[in-house]
Amino acid sequence: MTMQSSDPRPTAVVIGAGLGGLSAAMRLGAKGYAVTVLDRLDKPGGRGSSITQAGHRFDLGPTIVTVPQVYEKLWAACGRNFHDDVDLRPLDPFYEIRWPDGTVFTARQDTAAMEAEITRLSPGDLKGYRKFLKDAHRRYVVGFEGMVAEPMHRLWDTLKVIPEFAVLRADQSILKLAQKRVKNPYLRMALSFHPLFIGGDPMHVTSMYALVSHLEKEFGVHYAMGGVQAIAQAMANVVADQGGRVRYGETVDEILVADGKARGVRMESREVLHADIVVSNADAGHTYQTLLRKTPRKRWTDAKLKKASWSMGLYVWYFGTRGTRDMWGDVGHHTILSGPRYEGLLRDVFINGRLSEDMSLYLHRPAVTDPSVAPRGDDTFYVLSPVPHLGHDNPVDWEVEKAAYTDKVAAVLENTLPGFRKRITTDLIFTPDTFKDRYLSPLGAGFSIEPRILQSAWFRPHNNPTEIANLYLTGAGTHPGAGVPGVVSSAEVMAKMIPDAPVVPATMPYAQAAE
Repeated sequence: MTMQSSDPRPTAVVIGAGLGGLSAAMRLGAKGYAVTVLDRLDKPGGRGSSITQAGHRFDLGPTIVTVPQVYEKLWAACGRNFHDDVDLRPLDPFYEIRWPDGTVFTARQDTAAMEAEITRLSPGDLKGYRKFLKDAHRRYVVGFEGMVAEPMHRLWDTLKVIPEFAVLRADQSILKLAQKRVKNPYLRMALSFHPLFIGGDPMHVTSMYALVSHLEKEFGVHYAMGGVQAIAQAMANVVADQGGRVRYGETVDEILVADGKARGVRMESREVLHADIVVSNADAGHTYQTLLRKTPRKRWTDAKLKKASWSMGLYVWYFGTRGTRDMWGDVGHHTILSGPRYEGLLRDVFINGRLSEDMSLYLHRPAVTDPSVAPRGDDTFYVLSPVPHLGHDNPVDWEVEKAAYTDKVAAVLENTLPGFRKRITTDLIFTPDTFKDRYLSPLGAGFSIEPRILQSAWFRPHNNPTEIANLYLTGAGTHPGAGVPGVVSSAEVMAKMIPDAPVVPATMPYAQAAE
């Protein structure tokens, strides 16, 4: 069955209602295209969606908002004000890092407060910390302001920044830069762990990711009331207001290509949607390996994807607790529970591909900011542990290991949330198997292709695959990469490559034209 539309505008189909796909749909709608978004889940957001269970709303993926400007620019491109649609709250402190020996580091935006933390923890490292902030700012100017929202599909666009990369020693890892600037091992971890939130190994990803420290300091860390799901829903609402459609419970089976051009998509239901523009917000690996399986590929072949370095997997335990809102008063919105090892644990996760006896955890407690996540007096939690993806030799069998690993996570959490397990009323666990099945993520990776220097910019899957006209990619697996600012910015890059649609005579409203 082939579906035709009476909407007179040129058409665009977007595969995936993740934040990248919704951003693309908004920008295409603003350019005058009639947009249809297709997603296999039951609500917008993709990995940023939520599940409500027994009165608890579990935000499944990203939990913080950094660089609100990327949203403001997106809404402005659609003639709207982001803050009219989303209630964003600044957080202070940003997060707290705790180590097994009782050491604590609190990250804040205020410079004096941060310097006081550095001095309290390691007085001799204050000078080095100030140098690290200068490093972070210089990398922000080159790597974020200069590259994030710019197309990188031509080799020259990457080659021309190499001299600046050389000056900044982009070949060095973020961990190496932290080790160069400070001596205290806890500070080294605190200044270098951020790439883990976009799937990168701090021992191997470029020092350009020091720019995250500048982003936090310059723009703060925020929470969207209603969670990132609320942002996704607001995006879907804009698409609808533009005359577009978001269809849920729909899985795309194939991108249709003829004469070197993307012509539309075929669904698993066998329905065909023709389109002038096709955008894939599916994982880049899934796009090439599955959606384009019948199309000859010159660059991102199955063999090349197999050799690529992929981000780690994630174990995430979502649980609700009864009557705990006034308990554990020292546990804030974001807490990082660092294990006894840092580099050794990274090697186990990224290189050795094995589950360790020890672990580091990220604990999310949104009820301290947003009481709507749980019934009155209760709490909603999410605890995340980086784990190996499914592509290593002898991959983890999560059917066998899940229960035992959950017990180990609980033992670590007991030090922070004493007695929590007896108060759990409902829970849900995601493993790399879940990411593979729910999000069609190759190898169950949490953040697509790892953001190493030779897998970034031109070296990453392009926003417009050069061998297929009218096809564009957004999301974590393309330029500029993972993380919500990068994913949203990928749609801005895409929009710079697509011309505005021809003006349609205003003979009738879009909604009427589509009937």
